Amino acid sequence: MGNRTCECGHVNPKGTVLCESCGKPMEGNQHIDGNEPNKLLNMRYDGSARRSKTYNKTFVDKVWNFFSSVKVGVWLIVLVLVASAIGTIYPQEMNNQSPLPAAQYYVEEYGITGKIYYQLGFHDLYGSWWYLLLVAGLAISLVIASLDRVVPLYRSLKKQKPKRHTTFMQRQRLFGKAEQATEQDKEEMIANLKKKRYKITEQEGHVLAEKGRFSRWGPYVNHIGLIIFLMGVMLRSVPFMYIDETLWVREGETEPIPGTDGQYYIENVDFFVETYDESDPRFKDALEQEGTVVSNYQTDAIIYERTDDGLPGVEPELTKIQEGAIQVNNPIKVDGFGLYQTTYQLNEFKSMSFKIHETNDKEEKAIGGEFTIDLMNPESEYILENGMRVEIVSYFPEFDMEDGEPVSVSKYPKNPAFVLNVYPPEDPNSPETSFLAIGANLDPEENNQYKVSITNFETRDVTGLTITKDRTLWILALGGLIFMIGVVQGMYWPHRRIWIQPKEQGFWLAAHTNKNWFGMKKEIQQVIEGTDVPMVNDQVEQEQ
Repeated sequence: MGNRTCECGHVNPKGTVLCESCGKPMEGNQHIDGNEPNKLLNMRYDGSARRSKTYNKTFVDKVWNFFSSVKVGVWLIVLVLVASAIGTIYPQEMNNQSPLPAAQYYVEEYGITGKIYYQLGFHDLYGSWWYLLLVAGLAISLVIASLDRVVPLYRSLKKQKPKRHTTFMQRQRLFGKAEQATEQDKEEMIANLKKKRYKITEQEGHVLAEKGRFSRWGPYVNHIGLIIFLMGVMLRSVPFMYIDETLWVREGETEPIPGTDGQYYIENVDFFVETYDESDPRFKDALEQEGTVVSNYQTDAIIYERTDDGLPGVEPELTKIQEGAIQVNNPIKVDGFGLYQTTYQLNEFKSMSFKIHETNDKEEKAIGGEFTIDLMNPESEYILENGMRVEIVSYFPEFDMEDGEPVSVSKYPKNPAFVLNVYPPEDPNSPETSFLAIGANLDPEENNQYKVSITNFETRDVTGLTITKDRTLWILALGGLIFMIGVVQGMYWPHRRIWIQPKEQGFWLAAHTNKNWFGMKKEIQQVIEGTDVPMVNDQVEQEQ
């Protein structure tokens, strides 16, 4: 399969640059990254064979090589960051407090840019398939890039031996010859290295002093943390793991809490808004400039738990388990769910009462009884005391006109309007049609004998609550913690190695570190202090 045997006898996988055992540059790999044979070795990944640099024939090879590329990983990070930034331009659908459908809200609120924003899926960015695909691609890139590098690096570092090839020694950045040094100097160096917490390994007089190898795994610990964090992000699209819902509850009503599968209910006992007192000297100047400012809006609520079997169509049996006030930044919590006060709607119409008047040239005369329409649940028709019948032909909870046609902007009764048919008792087959709204009472044919008028109405306040439950927080926190451990691990500890190779006269000395060459040279200076070993040469500085 292309494995190559070094002159030391070690069998290296195809693609190995430096022998895993003795460090000798493999045949055909003498020129590393354009360097001449007498130049420094490329010690990145210790010359181990990487799959992405060795195989490129099958479909699996091409997929592996694509995701193992650092450039691909960087581009995926950039795309995720750009998409996340665009997602903050307008509110996400989950945070939109408007009762309008998303398709209508973004167009009416932000115009053409809002329409494009919605059509491209940015209104629900973190739940959109293409954003999750980007995040999944980034996670795959991290996994493959890590495996492509960490496995061969681990194998190479595990198999390294103190006895290294002379070419390996000569082509290290820090290299020196101590031809006048004695065995006593060598032993004193080893003792000094042990004091500096180097792990000493000897083989036939050859010495490898190593410390800080664990720091080499720092970037891969980073990757593990990021992968766990991205898993947490993706799990937020699973309803069981992450809930962020908006619930509107009218005063006096009881509604099931979203995400609890009908187990918990909330009753809006009372909602009220408080403003800063204009007579208070602390706020007087500010209020004169700004006008009325809300100091608190609060829902007095009762939380119930359903105790019956929850059969469809059966009125639920509820038991009160909690009672309290919900304020901004002061939620009620039940079974891991947080109920937060986020918005409100004052004076929403609850019901309207009407009377029918008989009209003539001189006066209007009330006939029949009064009837009341429940605006959240209107009936199709109403029978009056005198036998007259009123039929609701059309109902527009939030009336508006579009292209000359009456429409309802939402399903909530903020500006109710009706098209009514009035059936007189003397002629039940010939109804009169009327259009009725706040400030409007129209007779389309201008010949109606009967006129419907509003006599009374009832309003109530509506509270807007955000229901949250996040089972992914511990996953995100764990990923972040592991990521920071990797940052510290890779940033503050270098991986340092010193090789001592005995010769007929004295010995050779070579050293390598993955960072902080100045610190490496300073440490060697301290190790050889008091011996006849000369300081190693920095071959990079010599070339300069």
